[in-house]
Amino acid sequence: MDVDMTQGSIYRHILMFALPLLVGNFFQQLYNTVDTWVLGNYVSKEAFAAVGTIAPVFNLVVNTFIGLSNGAGVVISQYYGAGNVKQVRRSVHTSIVMAAMASVIFTVFGLTMKDTLIGFMKPSAEMLPHAREYLGIIFTFLTFQIFYNVASSILRAIGDSRRPFYFLIVACVTNIVLDLFFVLKLNMGVRGVAYATVIAQGLSAALAVMTLFRIDSVVKLSLKELCFDVPIIKKVLKIGIPGAIQVALVNFSNLFVTSYINYFGTDFASGYSAYFKSELIIFMPQQSISLATTTFVGQNFGAGNYERAKQGVNAAIKLCLIPTLILGGLMMAFAPGITAFFNSDPAVMRYGAMCIRFITPFYIIHIFIMIHTAALRGVGDTLVPMIIMVGCFVFLRQLYLFVVTNYIVNTPIAVLGSYPAGWVVGTVLNALRYKRMDLSSRFAKLRE
Repeated sequence: MDVDMTQGSIYRHILMFALPLLVGNFFQQLYNTVDTWVLGNYVSKEAFAAVGTIAPVFNLVVNTFIGLSNGAGVVISQYYGAGNVKQVRRSVHTSIVMAAMASVIFTVFGLTMKDTLIGFMKPSAEMLPHAREYLGIIFTFLTFQIFYNVASSILRAIGDSRRPFYFLIVACVTNIVLDLFFVLKLNMGVRGVAYATVIAQGLSAALAVMTLFRIDSVVKLSLKELCFDVPIIKKVLKIGIPGAIQVALVNFSNLFVTSYINYFGTDFASGYSAYFKSELIIFMPQQSISLATTTFVGQNFGAGNYERAKQGVNAAIKLCLIPTLILGGLMMAFAPGITAFFNSDPAVMRYGAMCIRFITPFYIIHIFIMIHTAALRGVGDTLVPMIIMVGCFVFLRQLYLFVVTNYIVNTPIAVLGSYPAGWVVGTVLNALRYKRMDLSSRFAKLRE
């Protein structure tokens, strides 16, 4: 179901696009939560901490490709907004070929570098075997995640966020059932959680790709049209590579942040893992609305509707504020109970509540990072935001941690402060870049 965002109510378009993504992300978070709940309550806190703290390793590999697939989505949405059917089709089929090639590259990289990447985080001896077992299975079946993301990006580029949402519901239910069966019935531990995850991802990937073959739309897949269009690849890479590099470096930086967290032992690592899972509650609305912003800006930019594109950005910021304030308040009020859901150990609860209450207020600032970056991505401006984000989230964060922990004070709160420190500086610089955005000159380049 194609959606033309160049006409009609701005708020309605953003909300109708974002809501399925939000509910879909909720279901995805639900089955991720079940993973950690099962580990924390039926395996061990070491297994729970291991799987929670190795998230940056998995994100480093997967989100790097997601950055590339977002580039493909932007190119498709711009051609779609401009009404260029031929280029839309060539972009879609080139993106599928790109996904196939990336599956091989990223799978080999993940399996080859798994132990090295885990080593950067300095997990405890009790956590290490759980981390290695989980990542080995996840990386072996990475193809599922890659094809789901590229297929979903194609659908979102034409304004269809509902079908990816349906696929996530199916994956969620599958994952939850298999989690309980593999761990509680078959006593498979971390291995069972990992297999449940990849089976669910495989199902959602199959549904997404099958939909592209059957859809009655300009983005319908045909094996005969699969191609490797070099000019389109260049555009996709020009938009996608800065975002991919940004994500890769930020997640690589998080490996070192995790090493600072693991320094304080399993209890703090477990508490941080509980926070990391729960913070997605407040992150999900921002992520969903930012994805809607990228498509909205991309289509209107492609159609030459500059003023409408900027109005969409302002609307998106306002729409983010409401759930951020409400959910942030609830998280801070019920922080101990949220942590106890994952692990009821008193020390873990204390650290988890501390993490939630310290970092959550800064998510107000995080809104502007998400929406301004999404808007810049929608018009194809990814290089400067990448430099800003890498500078603030990688180099500034690492400099902060080194100076503060070595020369000022090395405490859990001091380590956690590295996140808001990067957000504050990044927000200011990103906002300045957005204010100077020249849409007319970029539109001329799109027409070349």
